[in-house]
Amino acid sequence: MELASYSDYAVRLVNTEEPARGTDTLTSVEAVRALFGASTQASRRATDADVTRFRSVRGRLRAIFAAADGDEATHAVDLLNSLLLEFPVSPQISGHDFLDDEGRPRWHMHLAEHSSNATSGFAAIAAMGLAFHLTEYGVDRLGLCQAAPCRNAYLDTSTNRSRRYCSDRCATRANVAAYRARKRLETERSDSTGRSAEKAHANAPATDR
Repeated sequence: MELASYSDYAVRLVNTEEPARGTDTLTSVEAVRALFGASTQASRRATDADVTRFRSVRGRLRAIFAAADGDEATHAVDLLNSLLLEFPVSPQISGHDFLDDEGRPRWHMHLAEHSSNATSGFAAIAAMGLAFHLTEYGVDRLGLCQAAPCRNAYLDTSTNRSRRYCSDRCATRANVAAYRARKRLETERSDSTGRSAEKAHANAPATDR
């Protein structure tokens, strides 16, 4: 597994809440365990106490995305460094899960965490993955969806750094809204021009009519 892929942990956690909509799916230990994905061994350590701790880390991760989205690169890096210091990991070489055509291990870097609780383990992997993604692709590759009121976090992996939305659904919704706004403006301008012409005609001297 590429280390940058661990950044998905950060995105998954941040997007359990949509502040503008007032929704939050991180309400139970089952929701916490689901965030670990296929890592069932790590998720088994989760307890009810991790719900509150996960929410705290989530707020700090969202602040990183918000800073990056607001062109505050240094602030985003400072916030991420704070998480890295608080939740350290140990890199290890692994290959037991991936074999080549001849049955030999495909050696790769793996993040091993030796934390005392589920939150620390998840936060360590999420922060390190985000750090690898940031240094590999740039701070401006971290963003928040521009389709209000969504504001979900996303990682921009486009070739031209053009991503602005968390999903195709939000992109389509934003484009439709922009199109309708343009049409309304065109209609308002047309109506205003028509009324001005009628007023000018009404006020014109009789000899000019």
